[in-house]
Amino acid sequence: MLLVVTLASFGYNALTAGRAAPPQGMSYVRAGDVMTRYRTWGNAGSPVVLVHGAFESADTWSRLAPLLARDHRVYALDLTGYGYSARRGPYTTGHFAQQLLGFLDAMHLGGTRDRPVLVAHSSGAASAAEATLRAPDRIGGLMFLDGDALATGAGSRSPARHLMIPPYRISLLRLALRSDWIIRSVFSQQCGPSCPRLDRAGVDLWRRPFQTPGAESALWDMVETGVPGVAPDRLARLREVGAPKAVVFGASDDVFSQDTPAQTAARIGAPSPTLIPAARHLTMVSDPAAVAAAVEALAARAR
Repeated sequence: MLLVVTLASFGYNALTAGRAAPPQGMSYVRAGDVMTRYRTWGNAGSPVVLVHGAFESADTWSRLAPLLARDHRVYALDLTGYGYSARRGPYTTGHFAQQLLGFLDAMHLGGTRDRPVLVAHSSGAASAAEATLRAPDRIGGLMFLDGDALATGAGSRSPARHLMIPPYRISLLRLALRSDWIIRSVFSQQCGPSCPRLDRAGVDLWRRPFQTPGAESALWDMVETGVPGVAPDRLARLREVGAPKAVVFGASDDVFSQDTPAQTAARIGAPSPTLIPAARHLTMVSDPAAVAAAVEALAARAR
């Protein structure tokens, strides 16, 4: 039986070996050592840089960014390993922070009069926190959105990862990615009832980055590394950073405990957290107006 399953897995992998091409017309810049895909919105006002979390991309901000662009220059990048940036390890907090700071260089941000507000979602909070700790004078403000930035070892300690060996893990990943139902179900669970149902273009937005060349090997490397994070004692050093900070969570976000928002705000020296009623983990998709208002409040404190 095992032999039959193994042969079937190899056969399926061979039949699905073709990779998807990235969409045309995207913008790239070298950020640190990574050719980085990015998006921009707006052409006036103070800068806001959006940093996505795990399994996300610059496109995840498509509902929030236009609201912010009314009064800000808004930037979003694909961290390496995700979206359409070049895949270049290691997939660690330090490397992501290096890429983020390199992106600020490339966009000519971070000067005395042009320091951006960083808005970082989920695991992206760790990358933004580390970048802020490395270059505090270049950051105008820091928001953790549905993320605590802590190094918990999540992912790397999962016993299931030891079962995910070739060729089975490749088959399972491709089967999952080819299922519109699975992608819509995961999105709905994380986003909540107020989110629009994913149409075909929406499914492709989440699926295609993981079907491009190099995406699978990068994903396995990230599984081995685990979710990026910052040690608690180092994260607490954000209290010494003068830039204003904010913590915003969906009130029904079940990725974290109910105590996490208040604990996170206390840890980094932010005011009491903002909780968005009934929102889950993807608040920038489910409640873009509420998130935009919180970003505007932080940007006002950063002036």
